[in-house]
Amino acid sequence: MSETEDIKKIMSETEDVIVVPTDKKQISKKVKVDLEVDTSIKDLGPNPYAKLIHMARAVDAWRIFPRIFLTVYIVLLYKCVIWYMNLSAPTMEQSGLISIVVGAGAAWFGLYTGTSKSKK
Repeated sequence: MSETEDIKKIMSETEDVIVVPTDKKQISKKVKVDLEVDTSIKDLGPNPYAKLIHMARAVDAWRIFPRIFLTVYIVLLYKCVIWYMNLSAPTMEQSGLISIVVGAGAAWFGLYTGTSKSKK
């Protein structure tokens, strides 16, 4: 038997065998897949997380965390400015610290006023 007859015999026994000539580097096979999806509506009852979601929306509407952060920053700024003003001869490093704290305040305020609850 020759080599081509062997290949024909193997191919006749099964369909899934793919014979690739030696000059080709890649094998590819197209496969058709059938998928069945259940699209029926199922009643799962009331959402057990409804109260938690309501509380999260309230906290978001009240903007609690940004207000806490700004309050902490205001206290920090006040204490730093009072400390700096009580220094008799401030150094360059102390002046740099105060300028950074004041500059951060501008960034905090800009972020706070630039973000708001989006209307849906």
